[in-house]
Amino acid sequence: MDKTTVKDWMKNLVVFVDPDTTVFEGLHIMRHRFATSLIVKKTAETPDYGIVTSINICDKIIAQGNDPTKTKVKEIMASPVFTVPSSMLITDCAAMMKEKRIHHLPVADEHGQIVGIITAMDLLWMAEAMGTNFKDRGLS
Repeated sequence: MDKTTVKDWMKNLVVFVDPDTTVFEGLHIMRHRFATSLIVKKTAETPDYGIVTSINICDKIIAQGNDPTKTKVKEIMASPVFTVPSSMLITDCAAMMKEKRIHHLPVADEHGQIVGIITAMDLLWMAEAMGTNFKDRGLS
């Protein structure tokens, strides 16, 4: 397991949205793509990537009673996002998630472009695979 990297467990499918997308539209996209997060694209107005997760939506829409049809994702996103390289050891990635108290980490290439995402759920699947000594990689 010492050589298991983020690349081995990340998802290559990343869902990008424009900053002016409403949370309602974002929720629709998330539900249809079976995603728990959205990456908010860089623009001239928002020069850094942002991320909107199911937790952001619970905390900033539901708990505060905000209208998802009137709230834009840029208003609730976390930005700039923490990213990790695909070559990072999975143990270091898990430690970073714990330290930063986050459940979604975008994976960036050498140019800073987001090319994947690793989530706490991916780490749960990895933990299950560890129980079979990685014989059942179909769990990933």
